Amino acid sequence: MDMHVPSAVLEARQLPATQPRTNGGVEFSFSPQLRAHFDKETRALWSRWAPEPRPCFNPALLADIRAFQEYLAGTGGTIDCYGEEHPIEYVVLASATQGVFNLGGDLDLFKQLIDTRDRQGLLRYGRACIDVLYRQYIGHNLPLTTISLVQGECLGGGFEAALSSDVLIAEKNARFGFPEIIFNMFPGMGAYSFLERRIGQRGAEEIITSGKIYTAEEMAAQGVVDVVAESGGGEAEVAALIRRRSRSRNGFAALTQVRRRVQRIEFSELLDVVQIWVNSALKLNSRDLKLMQRLVSRQNGLNDSHQIH
Repeated sequence: MDMHVPSAVLEARQLPATQPRTNGGVEFSFSPQLRAHFDKETRALWSRWAPEPRPCFNPALLADIRAFQEYLAGTGGTIDCYGEEHPIEYVVLASATQGVFNLGGDLDLFKQLIDTRDRQGLLRYGRACIDVLYRQYIGHNLPLTTISLVQGECLGGGFEAALSSDVLIAEKNARFGFPEIIFNMFPGMGAYSFLERRIGQRGAEEIITSGKIYTAEEMAAQGVVDVVAESGGGEAEVAALIRRRSRSRNGFAALTQVRRRVQRIEFSELLDVVQIWVNSALKLNSRDLKLMQRLVSRQNGLNDSHQIH
């Protein structure tokens, strides 16, 4: 059931940086929806997504992310930066859409699959989501630390993606939430597993079932967000965190591995939850689907009001 990724997508093109970088680096293009760059000063590999037509996880973006992750795994933890080999110590998830990290699942696709009773289509989509989130959660089987930088709206599956990293940094203007309960569903691609490991059962269920939108500072107070940055200062905060950890990099990296072991999430756990999510989706009624369509319209509206940067 692995999502098929065309071989052409896997061929990352090494490009000159689109903007001068004082600290040097190398940039890659995986598709119009996903670009990446390596910053050799911080030893961080950044990926930024720009989904179209809505800022959500459409199947093509999921394939692009999988291609990026395959490329990353193939590096063995080092990257060729114009003839010099550098270790990759951090992988950062971020968005290229101004004001939006990600609005989550492709609700328009969900509605189509539910309307046609396409169980296998729903399962394929859910499996594709947890495939990429699990790889991020386990650090791509490399000795590195993963970071999510949230700038703006972070909802549903976007929130799940942010939670899949070792460290979650959010700008003050970021907003978090799981709207799925509004249309009688739940977030089925890791939300419960990731949140329960971070803040326990009660806190996880409160966030998932409330339908509430939370600020970055509210999420930090609950232990979900690790660092709150000033609005517009997210990239600087990522660099500052890396600098703070540089002297004790080995200790922090080992602690990350310990946390993953003690709070282990197995892929089978995520897959079992996806199965429950599919069963639940196929029970939605016409009223639920109308509410889902309203959220699709909201996704479209947010995409129209934000520009790519």
